[in-house]
Amino acid sequence: MGKEKLSTETLEQNKDIFIPNVSVDCTIFGFHSGCLKILLCKFKVSDKWMIPGGFISMDELPDEAASRVLIARTGLNDIYLKQFYFLGKKPNNEDIIDKTSSLNSSISLAYYALIKFEEAKIQANEYENIGWFDINEIPDLYPAHREIVNVAIETIRKQIGFVPIGYELLPEKFTMPELRSIYESILGRELDRRNFQRKMLSIGYIKTLNETRKAGAHKSPNLYTFDKERYKEAEQLGIQIMSNNL
Repeated sequence: MGKEKLSTETLEQNKDIFIPNVSVDCTIFGFHSGCLKILLCKFKVSDKWMIPGGFISMDELPDEAASRVLIARTGLNDIYLKQFYFLGKKPNNEDIIDKTSSLNSSISLAYYALIKFEEAKIQANEYENIGWFDINEIPDLYPAHREIVNVAIETIRKQIGFVPIGYELLPEKFTMPELRSIYESILGRELDRRNFQRKMLSIGYIKTLNETRKAGAHKSPNLYTFDKERYKEAEQLGIQIMSNNL
Protein backbone atom coordinates (compact mmCIF):
# COMPACT_ATOMS: atom_id res chain seq x y z
CA MET A 1 0.00 0.00 0.00
CA GLY A 2 3.06 2.24 0.15
CA LYS A 3 3.16 4.40 3.29
CA GLU A 4 -0.53 3.86 3.95
CA LYS A 5 -1.47 5.67 0.74
CA LEU A 6 -4.53 4.46 -1.08
CA SER A 7 -6.20 6.56 -3.71
CA THR A 8 -9.97 6.87 -3.55
CA GLU A 9 -10.21 4.88 -6.75
CA THR A 10 -7.97 2.12 -5.37
CA LEU A 11 -9.97 1.95 -2.18
CA GLU A 12 -13.18 1.51 -4.11
CA GLN A 13 -11.62 -1.21 -6.23
CA ASN A 14 -10.41 -3.04 -3.11
CA LYS A 15 -13.47 -2.54 -0.94
CA ASP A 16 -13.60 -6.28 -0.28
CA ILE A 17 -10.09 -6.16 1.20
CA PHE A 18 -10.93 -3.83 4.09
CA ILE A 19 -13.45 -4.13 6.91
CA PRO A 20 -16.17 -1.56 6.10
CA ASN A 21 -16.35 1.58 8.23
CA VAL A 22 -13.80 0.41 10.82
CA SER A 23 -10.41 2.02 11.40
CA VAL A 24 -7.52 2.03 13.85
CA ASP A 25 -6.28 5.40 15.12
CA CYS A 26 -2.96 5.72 16.93
CA THR A 27 -1.99 8.34 19.49
CA ILE A 28 1.81 8.24 19.31
CA PHE A 29 3.84 9.77 22.15
CA GLY A 30 7.55 10.58 22.22
CA PHE A 31 9.84 12.58 24.53
CA HIS A 32 12.29 15.22 23.36
CA SER A 33 14.08 18.25 24.85
CA GLY A 34 12.29 17.91 28.16
CA CYS A 35 8.79 17.79 26.62
CA LEU A 36 6.29 15.04 25.95
CA LYS A 37 5.38 15.11 22.25
CA ILE A 38 2.52 13.76 20.17
CA LEU A 39 2.75 12.87 16.47
CA LEU A 40 0.07 14.47 14.27
CA CYS A 41 -0.61 14.68 10.55
CA LYS A 42 -2.97 16.61 8.30
CA PHE A 43 -4.02 16.94 4.70
CA LYS A 44 -2.28 19.91 3.07
CA VAL A 45 -5.65 21.26 1.97
CA SER A 46 -7.06 21.13 5.50
CA ASP A 47 -6.59 23.38 8.52
CA LYS A 48 -7.27 20.59 11.02
CA TRP A 49 -4.83 17.97 12.26
CA MET A 50 -5.43 14.32 13.13
CA ILE A 51 -3.69 11.33 14.65
CA PRO A 52 -2.28 8.69 12.27
CA GLY A 53 -4.68 5.93 11.35
CA GLY A 54 -5.81 3.50 8.70
CA PHE A 55 -8.28 0.81 7.72
CA ILE A 56 -8.18 -2.83 8.81
CA SER A 57 -7.70 -5.51 6.19
CA MET A 58 -9.99 -8.52 6.18
CA ASP A 59 -7.02 -10.80 6.79
CA GLU A 60 -5.49 -8.99 9.78
CA LEU A 61 -6.31 -8.37 13.41
CA PRO A 62 -6.84 -4.80 14.68
CA ASP A 63 -3.53 -4.97 16.60
CA GLU A 64 -1.77 -5.95 13.38
CA ALA A 65 -3.36 -3.04 11.54
CA ALA A 66 -2.26 -0.63 14.29
CA SER A 67 1.29 -2.00 14.17
CA ARG A 68 1.29 -1.59 10.39
CA VAL A 69 0.29 2.06 10.74
CA LEU A 70 3.02 2.66 13.32
CA ILE A 71 5.72 1.02 11.22
CA ALA A 72 4.67 3.08 8.20
CA ARG A 73 4.71 6.32 10.20
CA THR A 74 7.74 5.85 12.45
CA GLY A 75 9.82 3.08 10.85
CA LEU A 76 9.87 1.31 14.23
CA ASN A 77 8.98 -2.28 15.11
CA ASP A 78 8.28 -3.76 18.53
CA ILE A 79 6.56 -0.62 19.84
CA TYR A 80 4.71 -0.42 23.16
CA LEU A 81 1.13 -0.38 21.88
CA LYS A 82 -2.15 -0.58 23.80
CA GLN A 83 -5.76 -0.55 22.59
CA PHE A 84 -7.65 1.65 25.06
CA TYR A 85 -10.82 3.02 23.49
CA PHE A 86 -13.71 2.19 21.17
CA LEU A 87 -15.28 5.17 19.47
CA GLY A 88 -18.45 5.23 17.42
CA LYS A 89 -18.75 8.38 15.31
CA LYS A 90 -20.83 10.05 12.62
CA PRO A 91 -18.46 11.47 9.99
CA ASN A 92 -18.99 15.11 9.05
CA ASN A 93 -19.02 15.17 5.26
CA GLU A 94 -17.60 18.69 5.27
CA ASP A 95 -14.55 17.44 7.17
CA ILE A 96 -13.87 14.42 4.96
CA ILE A 97 -11.29 15.35 2.38
CA ASP A 98 -10.36 11.89 1.12
CA LYS A 99 -12.17 8.57 1.35
CA THR A 100 -8.87 6.99 2.35
CA SER A 101 -8.89 8.83 5.68
CA SER A 102 -9.85 7.03 8.86
CA LEU A 103 -12.09 10.05 9.47
CA ASN A 104 -14.46 8.39 7.02
CA SER A 105 -15.00 5.40 9.29
CA SER A 106 -17.94 4.95 11.65
CA ILE A 107 -16.01 2.96 14.25
CA SER A 108 -12.53 3.71 15.52
CA LEU A 109 -10.41 1.36 17.59
CA ALA A 110 -8.07 3.74 19.40
CA TYR A 111 -4.52 2.85 20.44
CA TYR A 112 -1.74 4.70 22.20
CA ALA A 113 1.93 4.04 21.53
CA LEU A 114 5.09 5.04 23.39
CA ILE A 115 8.20 5.37 21.23
CA LYS A 116 11.77 6.63 21.52
CA PHE A 117 11.81 9.97 19.73
CA GLU A 118 15.42 9.76 18.55
CA GLU A 119 14.89 6.38 16.89
CA ALA A 120 11.80 7.34 14.90
CA LYS A 121 12.02 8.08 11.18
CA ILE A 122 8.84 10.01 10.55
CA GLN A 123 7.27 9.51 7.14
CA ALA A 124 4.51 11.46 5.42
CA ASN A 125 2.54 10.96 2.24
CA GLU A 126 2.96 13.60 -0.48
CA TYR A 127 -0.54 14.98 0.12
CA GLU A 128 -0.06 15.67 3.82
CA ASN A 129 2.08 17.23 6.52
CA ILE A 130 3.30 15.41 9.63
CA GLY A 131 5.12 16.54 12.75
CA TRP A 132 5.65 16.42 16.50
CA PHE A 133 3.81 18.78 18.85
CA ASP A 134 4.24 19.55 22.53
CA ILE A 135 1.44 17.85 24.43
CA ASN A 136 0.48 21.25 25.87
CA GLU A 137 0.42 22.94 22.46
CA ILE A 138 -1.75 20.63 20.38
CA PRO A 139 -3.20 22.35 17.28
CA ASP A 140 -6.83 22.23 16.15
CA LEU A 141 -7.86 18.58 15.73
CA TYR A 142 -10.89 16.93 14.20
CA PRO A 143 -13.41 16.45 17.06
CA ALA A 144 -13.19 12.64 17.11
CA HIS A 145 -9.41 12.77 17.19
CA ARG A 146 -9.42 15.39 19.95
CA GLU A 147 -11.59 13.02 21.97
CA ILE A 148 -9.22 10.12 21.35
CA VAL A 149 -6.19 12.18 22.42
CA ASN A 150 -7.92 13.36 25.59
CA VAL A 151 -8.97 9.84 26.52
CA ALA A 152 -5.45 8.52 25.78
CA ILE A 153 -3.89 11.01 28.19
CA GLU A 154 -6.52 10.34 30.84
CA THR A 155 -6.10 6.57 30.46
CA ILE A 156 -2.32 6.74 30.92
CA ARG A 157 -2.83 9.10 33.86
CA LYS A 158 -5.16 6.63 35.60
CA GLN A 159 -2.87 3.67 34.87
CA ILE A 160 0.38 5.52 35.48
CA GLY A 161 1.51 3.02 38.10
CA PHE A 162 1.37 0.17 35.58
CA VAL A 163 2.51 1.85 32.35
CA PRO A 164 6.32 1.77 31.83
CA ILE A 165 6.30 5.34 30.57
CA GLY A 166 9.92 6.28 31.13
CA TYR A 167 11.21 2.88 30.05
CA GLU A 168 9.52 3.18 26.66
CA LEU A 169 10.16 6.89 26.02
CA LEU A 170 13.68 7.53 27.31
CA PRO A 171 17.05 6.44 25.89
CA GLU A 172 19.10 3.80 27.70
CA LYS A 173 20.78 6.45 29.88
CA PHE A 174 18.78 9.36 31.26
CA THR A 175 18.67 11.96 34.02
CA MET A 176 16.12 12.10 36.83
CA PRO A 177 14.80 15.52 35.66
CA GLU A 178 14.04 13.97 32.26
CA LEU A 179 12.06 11.16 33.86
CA ARG A 180 10.25 13.61 36.13
CA SER A 181 9.32 15.80 33.13
CA ILE A 182 7.46 12.88 31.54
CA TYR A 183 5.36 12.24 34.63
CA GLU A 184 4.68 15.95 35.09
CA SER A 185 3.48 16.21 31.47
CA ILE A 186 1.08 13.30 31.89
CA LEU A 187 -0.20 14.37 35.32
CA GLY A 188 -0.41 18.05 34.38
CA ARG A 189 1.32 19.27 37.53
CA GLU A 190 4.74 19.76 39.06
CA LEU A 191 6.23 17.06 41.27
CA ASP A 192 8.51 17.51 44.24
CA ARG A 193 12.04 16.83 42.98
CA ARG A 194 13.41 15.05 46.06
CA ASN A 195 10.28 13.06 46.78
CA PHE A 196 10.03 11.91 43.16
CA GLN A 197 13.64 10.74 43.06
CA ARG A 198 13.30 8.93 46.37
CA LYS A 199 10.21 7.05 45.20
CA MET A 200 11.70 6.17 41.83
CA LEU A 201 14.87 4.73 43.33
CA SER A 202 13.01 2.87 46.09
CA ILE A 203 10.92 0.73 43.71
CA GLY A 204 13.99 -1.11 42.41
CA TYR A 205 13.44 -0.72 38.66
CA ILE A 206 16.04 2.00 38.17
CA LYS A 207 19.80 1.68 38.51
CA THR A 208 22.15 4.52 39.38
CA LEU A 209 25.11 4.70 37.01
CA ASN A 210 28.56 5.88 37.93
CA GLU A 211 28.30 8.46 35.16
CA THR A 212 27.27 12.07 34.71
CA ARG A 213 26.16 14.11 31.71
CA LYS A 214 27.93 17.36 31.03
CA ALA A 215 25.19 19.91 30.50
CA GLY A 216 27.07 23.13 31.17
CA ALA A 217 29.98 24.69 33.01
CA HIS A 218 28.68 23.74 36.44
CA LYS A 219 26.01 21.11 35.77
CA SER A 220 26.76 17.41 35.58
CA PRO A 221 23.56 15.53 36.46
CA ASN A 222 23.78 11.87 37.40
CA LEU A 223 22.73 9.29 34.84
CA TYR A 224 20.40 6.36 35.45
CA THR A 225 19.23 3.32 33.52
CA PHE A 226 16.30 0.92 33.78
CA ASP A 227 16.55 -2.65 34.97
CA LYS A 228 15.15 -4.09 31.74
CA GLU A 229 14.56 -7.60 33.06
CA ARG A 230 12.56 -6.38 36.05
CA TYR A 231 10.51 -4.04 33.86
CA LYS A 232 9.67 -6.81 31.40
CA GLU A 233 8.73 -9.17 34.22
CA ALA A 234 6.51 -6.53 35.82
CA GLU A 235 4.69 -5.89 32.56
CA GLN A 236 4.14 -9.58 31.83
CA LEU A 237 2.81 -10.25 35.33
CA GLY A 238 0.81 -7.03 35.59
CA ILE A 239 2.79 -5.88 38.60
CA GLN A 240 2.40 -2.25 39.62
CA ILE A 241 5.64 -0.49 38.72
CA MET A 242 5.16 2.44 41.02
CA SER A 243 2.60 4.20 43.19
CA ASN A 244 -0.15 6.18 41.49
CA ASN A 245 0.23 8.73 44.27
CA LEU A 246 3.13 10.91 43.13
